[in-house]
Amino acid sequence: MSQSLIFDMDGTLFQTDKILELSLEDTFNHLRARHEWFTSTPIDQYREIMGVPLPKVWETLLPQHSAEVRELTDAYFLERLIHNIRNGKGALYPNVKEIFTYFKNRDFSIYIASNGLTEYLRAIVEYYRLDQWVTETFSIQQIQSLNKSDLVQQIIVKYGISNGAVIGDRLSDIHAAKDNGLVAIGCNFDFAKSDELSQADIVIDDLIQLKEYFSH
Repeated sequence: MSQSLIFDMDGTLFQTDKILELSLEDTFNHLRARHEWFTSTPIDQYREIMGVPLPKVWETLLPQHSAEVRELTDAYFLERLIHNIRNGKGALYPNVKEIFTYFKNRDFSIYIASNGLTEYLRAIVEYYRLDQWVTETFSIQQIQSLNKSDLVQQIIVKYGISNGAVIGDRLSDIHAAKDNGLVAIGCNFDFAKSDELSQADIVIDDLIQLKEYFSH
């Protein structure tokens, strides 16, 4: 039976923290220059909520600001993220290309399902040429509910998936797997939380460990 693997992007395939602080600092410098922000950049607060859709990020970090300012901030942040990706400031996690090659050679189908925005995901996929392994990359922007489970369901329906796993570092990835009858594999990486990972079927510390679970 053919297997399908659906990977999260941030904190699972892509080391977001390499460009996160940089891009967030750029963004809050921009806000300070516009006299919209007067204290230090709330990087720790962002790390706490890392992985939620961006509109919710700005509601949390800029609770006193207007919807218009949040939208402008969102656009600027995205611009800086993409700029930093294209300038090679980011990095994939160890063994991403190795594990993708391993599975591709065994006729597994590989997909990406991310809370990241389409343009941001495209920048990563293009810079690291991930489309040589990945069938399709799906963004939370494609789902009105902004719910990861619904996004994974869309992939399952589109590609007729009946057997496989969702691999990610946060609770939304674990729920997306379980809500859709797939195996939930938790990645104990930078943004992972132990209480969330405890709900996964399998927990890994390195992507290369996936070989152990799909060794046929």
